[in-house]
Amino acid sequence: MELSALLSSSLLLILLCGNTGNADSSPLRDTCPMDPKGERKLFMNGFSCKDPETIMPSDFKTSMLKNAGDTDNFVRSCMNVVTAAEFPGLNTLGLSVARTDLAMDGMVLPHSHPRASEMMYVVRGTVIAGFIDTKDRPFQKMLEEGDIFVIPRGLLHFFLNAGFGPATIHSVLNSQNPGVVSIAGAMFSSDYHVSEMLVARMLSLRAMELGHNRTDTIS
Repeated sequence: MELSALLSSSLLLILLCGNTGNADSSPLRDTCPMDPKGERKLFMNGFSCKDPETIMPSDFKTSMLKNAGDTDNFVRSCMNVVTAAEFPGLNTLGLSVARTDLAMDGMVLPHSHPRASEMMYVVRGTVIAGFIDTKDRPFQKMLEEGDIFVIPRGLLHFFLNAGFGPATIHSVLNSQNPGVVSIAGAMFSSDYHVSEMLVARMLSLRAMELGHNRTDTIS
């Protein structure tokens, strides 16, 4: 009986370890359909690695986020995300880094990173950071210099400068290609005809909802 129990335990351990080792990695591309036979080329879910003999210390350093971004725009903000495509040392580490600069009254419009959670650190200024969960519940906090705020993967989030001077945020995202989905970019795309129809439809639905609310109140 003891030998049978030992063999059963060993088999279970092997199966568990095997399933863990064979787990799929997280996607680094929006889509990746398989090529038909005879048309296969190398399209990796990531980037190929350098020859180990050619790796240098400079591969693991970047100064791309050293300087403030240009905030002379409508929203008075600038968000720069550095991924493995620009910073070779990030490849295979599952990380990206970002810098967000906000002028006074600046904001970062609602957006999401479909493949990453984000941990942000306020380097300078006072910032309101928030996200909206899948039940449409808002979570936001006023952050001062040195505060950290975490944004769960794929959720809409935003930043506002709540101080009387410029603000700077540094962020780390847990994907080497987190992706960015912007509501403003999606709603007001180059295909103006489609976006115009969509906005009109949303406004009509909103008007109907308000009408029902008024009727319910009157009754």
